[in-house]
Amino acid sequence: MKARNPRRPAVRPLSIALAVSTAALSLTACGSGSDDSAGVKKGNDITVGLLLPDRDTARFEKFDYPLIKKEVASLTENQGKVEYANAEASVSRQSEQFQKMIDDKVDVILVDALNSKTIASDVQKAKDAGIPVIAYDRLAEGPIDAYVSHDNELVGQVQGRAIVGELGDKAKTSKVVMMNGDPADPNTARFKDGALSELQGQVDIVQQYDTKEWKPSIAEANMKKAIQTVGLDNIAAVYSANDGMAGAVIDALKEEGATKIPPVTGQDANLDAVQRIVAGEQYMTVYKSFLLEATNAAKIAVAKVQGRSIEFAALTRDTVDSPTQKNIPAMLVPVVALTKDNIKETVITDGVYTVKDICTAKYKADCAAIGLD
Repeated sequence: MKARNPRRPAVRPLSIALAVSTAALSLTACGSGSDDSAGVKKGNDITVGLLLPDRDTARFEKFDYPLIKKEVASLTENQGKVEYANAEASVSRQSEQFQKMIDDKVDVILVDALNSKTIASDVQKAKDAGIPVIAYDRLAEGPIDAYVSHDNELVGQVQGRAIVGELGDKAKTSKVVMMNGDPADPNTARFKDGALSELQGQVDIVQQYDTKEWKPSIAEANMKKAIQTVGLDNIAAVYSANDGMAGAVIDALKEEGATKIPPVTGQDANLDAVQRIVAGEQYMTVYKSFLLEATNAAKIAVAKVQGRSIEFAALTRDTVDSPTQKNIPAMLVPVVALTKDNIKETVITDGVYTVKDICTAKYKADCAAIGLD
C-alpha cells in the first residue's frame, strides 16, 4: 500500500521559513501533548543516536551530521552528545548500527533509512526497548515517533516545473528523459509523483530509469542507453532526481559529444552542482535548507527525550502516513528552486557556501558573468 501524500505547506521564502521555525520554538502552549515513548524524562546528559545512509550524498557528512551535533550540544548546555554511524549504502550495515545503538541504550534515534521497509523491524526493537525513533529525511516504516523532512512531492513538482518553464513553447514536442532515484527510498516515489504531475501532458517522456542506491555510475550508464535509444540531439531535457546523478548525466552527455547541455535538474545544492549551474551546465537544483532540517530534527529529538510535549507539538504541526502508521507527527521544511539567478539569496545568504567556495579559478569568469563576485 502506498503512503498517502502529506499535507503540504505552501512554498515560502527561506527568510519566512526561518521566522516560522523560530516562532514555533517560542510557543509556550499549543495543541495536545505527544505520547512519550522514552518513559522517564531526561535532563541534559542525553545521547542522540544518528544513523545516516551513505557518503556519496555530500550533504550528509558535510552538513547534516555537524549541524545536528552542534544543535544537540547547544540545547543541552554541552552535556548531550551524538553517537553517529554512516551505513555507507549498506542496508545490513545500517541494521547492525541500529542494533548497536539499542544495545548502547541511546536515549533517542534519528534515522535516515536506506530501506524504509526493512528498517521497520529495527524501529520496533527500539520501541520495545523504550527508545523513541525519529525518521529523518526519509519516512521509515514501523512505530516511529516523528518525521522530519522536506515536502518531497513538492521537490519533484519544483523540478518538473523548472523543465516545463525552461522549454517554454517547445515543451509539448520536447523529448525528456527521467532519471529517478532508488526505488527502495520512500522519497523516490514522492519526487517522481511530484515531477510527473508537472511533466505529464506537457512534455514527451521518452525514457525513465530507476537508479539503485542513487549511484551516479548507474545513472551515467542509463543516460548513455537513453542517448543511444533516443538520439543525442533529440533529448530536450533530463529530469535528474538529485545532484549526484545530474553530474553523471552531464558527463554522459559530454562523452557522447554534446556541445550544448540540455536543461538538467538536480536536488541537494551540492557545491559541484552549484558550480555547474554557474557554468551553465546544470539548469537548476532544489535547495533544501540543511540548517532548518538538521537543527529542527535535533530540537525534536531533545524535546522528545526531555518530555517537553508542548515544544514537540509546536515543532511537529504536520502529519504524514506511512504504510504501517497513520498521523505521524511531522515537520515538513519548505524547498526552493536554485538557479543562477538566486545563488546569493539562497546558499550564500544561508552560509552554506561563500562566493570564494563557488568561484574558484575554474569558475571565476562564469561567476563574473552573473554578478557573483
